[in-house]
Amino acid sequence: MIKAVLFDLDGTLLDIDLQGFLRDYFGALGPAMVGLAPDRSPEDVVAAVISGTEAMSAPHAGQTNAAAFHARFLELTGVDLDAPSAEAVIDEFYATRFPELRKSYRAHAGADVVVRAARDAGCRVALATNPIFPRAAIAERARWAGLDIADFDFVTTYEVMHATKPRAEYYREIATVLGVSPSECLMVGDDALLDLPAGDVGMTTWYVGRQSAAPSDWSGPLRDLARVLPALSRG
Repeated sequence: MIKAVLFDLDGTLLDIDLQGFLRDYFGALGPAMVGLAPDRSPEDVVAAVISGTEAMSAPHAGQTNAAAFHARFLELTGVDLDAPSAEAVIDEFYATRFPELRKSYRAHAGADVVVRAARDAGCRVALATNPIFPRAAIAERARWAGLDIADFDFVTTYEVMHATKPRAEYYREIATVLGVSPSECLMVGDDALLDLPAGDVGMTTWYVGRQSAAPSDWSGPLRDLARVLPALSRG
């Protein structure tokens, strides 16, 4: 019986060129943060941002992803991102510059329908995006998909998560927060390498990507999932 549905965001609910978006994101974030480290070149700051992202992806037991990122950035630049002055710069970036990265990104067909179907079926619902972004950035990208993060029981942001995809700890942490066992979860995603390892911890998987032989339990478009969710929730 499925009691919780975990939805990936980028490429699953949101139709986005992820590599292009990440290139634009790092290209915008680095220069925005240069003022925090005036003795560093823009290239050094961008490199520190990328290195901080890599630190989040590596094991860091006991630390949130944000703490791992901040520690690496402090090590490389001497800048404390937890200082109020730094927080103000970052908040300003996500409030003003980040929304400009949207371009033509939009919801995948059936995104709102399938999220509503999961809730109507009585399932707990998580927005299970890779938590290398702060909540503000994830909320903005959810809006690009026509969604509101308030409609989710849990959102995997870098402030609250302690691991990233595809680590088993990431998936187990979500199940724990939702109060269900991994075997009662359905992970919905488009990335065979990042999303489908949920199956390794006992979650059922639904694949919406384009790889023909992806190792998932089921596959198909979001609207197909919306139609069968009531049956899955009843076991």
